[in-house]
Amino acid sequence: MSLDVVTAELAARAAEHDRDATFPHDGIAVVHKHGLLTATVAARYGGEGAGLARTVDILTALGAGDPAVALVTAMTLFTHAAQAREPSWPEHLYADLLAASRAGPALVNALRVEPELGTPARGGLPATVGRRDGSSYVLDGHKVFSTGAVALSWMAVWGRTDEDPPRVGSFLVRGGSPGVRIEPTWDHLGLRASRSDDVHLDGVRVPLDAFVHSPAGRGADLTAWNALGLTALYLGVAAAARDWLIGFLHERTPAALGKPLATLPRFQAAVGEIEALLVSASALVRAQAADYDSGLAVEAGIGKLVGTRAAIGAVERAVALIGNNALTRRNPLECHLRDVLCARIHTPQDDTVLAAAGQAALSRSLNPKEHTP
Repeated sequence: MSLDVVTAELAARAAEHDRDATFPHDGIAVVHKHGLLTATVAARYGGEGAGLARTVDILTALGAGDPAVALVTAMTLFTHAAQAREPSWPEHLYADLLAASRAGPALVNALRVEPELGTPARGGLPATVGRRDGSSYVLDGHKVFSTGAVALSWMAVWGRTDEDPPRVGSFLVRGGSPGVRIEPTWDHLGLRASRSDDVHLDGVRVPLDAFVHSPAGRGADLTAWNALGLTALYLGVAAAARDWLIGFLHERTPAALGKPLATLPRFQAAVGEIEALLVSASALVRAQAADYDSGLAVEAGIGKLVGTRAAIGAVERAVALIGNNALTRRNPLECHLRDVLCARIHTPQDDTVLAAAGQAALSRSLNPKEHTP
């Protein structure tokens, strides 16, 4: 199966879902049909066991077709990949997820961001609390930016217990559980079809064994998968923008010129600049993903920074090149621009990446002998 086929199937209705801000159930069904939604399920569970490099290829293709579908898919792929590396879900609950995944699309996402706290990557304790009541936790909380909330089979809700001291981890909540309410708050510039709405949890009961801790050492793994996987998604968006631009330049033949814009050296050089951005950034992201799969340490945050800047820069160059036609809603470049700008918001964000890289470089300069090859 060619990933180009999946890209084309998703692209057929992406504009409709973006315009109406409707969740792309049909697009998720396409991903499931082609076996991509569970590509990272471990071989010991009967899955493909795809690594990060394969996932990068998948998300690039999905991002080029419908980035909202790609983002929702990414969250599910990351969950299965984490279970493959360091199991944290109770076996019987994960077996339920796998059974549902065989029957149809079964989406999972970690709900972490809260109105007051913001992103957990910046520190702090969650306000979402699970209070023990017999054989259950009773969960109360409010999560925002919950991608795909309306279609999730499972929600891994980041929260804390009411113990002293509290334990922090994820409560595994089945979608549609009593007390779960989805508030349709998502009204965003880009990725409108992702339906990243608010989720309210009011007295939601979960079994005691449905509270899990993140295994030690998972932080670096999560950073690599999120940073490189999501960057691949936006490089897919930029690739779609480039392809549309190339088609436009071949078709556009001004009367005064008498030949397509694609024949002019100025436009050829501009497309070359876009190509250079995307080829180099994609090569870096794919190389880092392959290194990660080989067990090597990678600076995934730098890969994200370089990749997302290249994706945004490529689309912005395309917009500047053709002017008003780029910002006309009937043309997909307008949507690609809105979508690619969302690349900046994902963890790790640029300031965090640059601060860490700078601190590491400055630390090395204090002890040059220790770092001599």
